[in-house]
Amino acid sequence: MSTAPLVLHVIAGLGVGGAERMLAALVTAPRAARHPQIVVDLLAGGALAPEIRAGGVEVRELGLTGPLGVPRVVSALARTIRETKPAAVQSWMYYGDLLALWALERSGRREETRLYWGVRCSDMDQSRYGRALRWTIRACARRAARPDAVIANSAAGRDFHKRLGYAPRAFPVIPNGIDTARFRPDAEARHRMRAALGIDESDFVAIHAARVDPMKDHETLAALALLRPDIVFLAVGKGTDALTGPPNLRGLGGRADMPALYAAADAVLSTSAFGEGFSNVIAEGMAAGLPAVATDVGDARLIVGEAGAVAPPRDPAAIAAALDTLVSAGPGERALRAAAARARIEQRFSLDRCVAAFDALHTGGVVPGD
Repeated sequence: MSTAPLVLHVIAGLGVGGAERMLAALVTAPRAARHPQIVVDLLAGGALAPEIRAGGVEVRELGLTGPLGVPRVVSALARTIRETKPAAVQSWMYYGDLLALWALERSGRREETRLYWGVRCSDMDQSRYGRALRWTIRACARRAARPDAVIANSAAGRDFHKRLGYAPRAFPVIPNGIDTARFRPDAEARHRMRAALGIDESDFVAIHAARVDPMKDHETLAALALLRPDIVFLAVGKGTDALTGPPNLRGLGGRADMPALYAAADAVLSTSAFGEGFSNVIAEGMAAGLPAVATDVGDARLIVGEAGAVAPPRDPAAIAAALDTLVSAGPGERALRAAAARARIEQRFSLDRCVAAFDALHTGGVVPGD
C-alpha cells in the first residue's frame, strides 16, 4: 500500500504578509487527493498559525530569537527532517531557504528528500534593510545551485535574482494563486462596510493594503491623497493607523476582514516603489471586481493586463492621472472593468492553478516547464 508523500514547509515567521498568506492558502486548500503537509515556523507565535492548524495542517514552532539561536534551530529542523522523512522540503524566503539547506544537509537525508527554495521579491533596495538580511541574500546566491530548484513567484523576481548571482539547477515561476471564492464582489458587504466606516455610497474609494514599509511607499500614497481630495483612500495594514495625511486618507491598521474591505472599494491601488514580486493585493482586489492602479514594479503589469492601469513608481501625478480614468468612468464602464478584472484573475491566477503546480512539484518532482 503506497503512502502519500509528506511535504515539509519551512518559513521564518507566520505573520500577516503576502508570502505567509500564500503558504497558508496553499497548505489548507481543498484537494481531490490530499497529501500530508507540515509547516515549520523557525520563529513562534505567528498570527497565521491558528488558521493553518484550523485547516488541519500541523504547525511546529522552533522559537528562534536571534542569530545566536541559529545552530540550535538548524539542529531541531534537521531532527524534524529525520523524523518525518519528507519527500520534499519547500522553504519560503531567504532565511527559510538558507536554514532549510543547512538542516537538510545535516539531516543525512539529502539524497532522499528534494529541496525547493522560494524567492518572493524582485528589485529589493537592500540598503534599506539590516546587515543580517544582506548577508543572508549573498549567502543564498552563492548556494543557489544546491537545492533541486528555486521557485520564483514572478518573472521579475527570477530576473532580479539572476542578476544577484543565482544560478540554480532549475528556476521556474509559479505565480501566486487567489481564492476567488473568498475574494469576490459582494454588494451586501459593500453596503455594510461603507456604513461602518462612515463612507457615502457615492464616494469613490481606492484601497491600498500594505504594511508600513519602505518598499510600499506610503509617502507617495499621502501625496496622492493630497492631489485627489475627491477620492477616499483606505490604507490597511500594520502601522497604517499611525499614518499622517489629509482627511481623505483613512489609516485602518491591520484588519482581518479584507474581503469585505475590498468589496467596499471601487479600485485597488499599489504604490510600491520596489521589491514586489507578485502582489497579492493587486490580484485579490481584482478578484473582488476592482480595477487596479499599480506602479510598474515586479509583475504588476502582467497581473493587471488590460484590467486597470500601470504608472511609474514614486510619481503621484502619474498615479493620480491613472486613477482619474476610473473615477470619470460611468456606471456601465465601471461594471465592464470590474468584470474584466475578476475574469483575468479567474483565468490566469486562480488558487487552483497555483495548488496544482506546487502539488505536481512537491509530490512528483514535476518542475513547471519541464
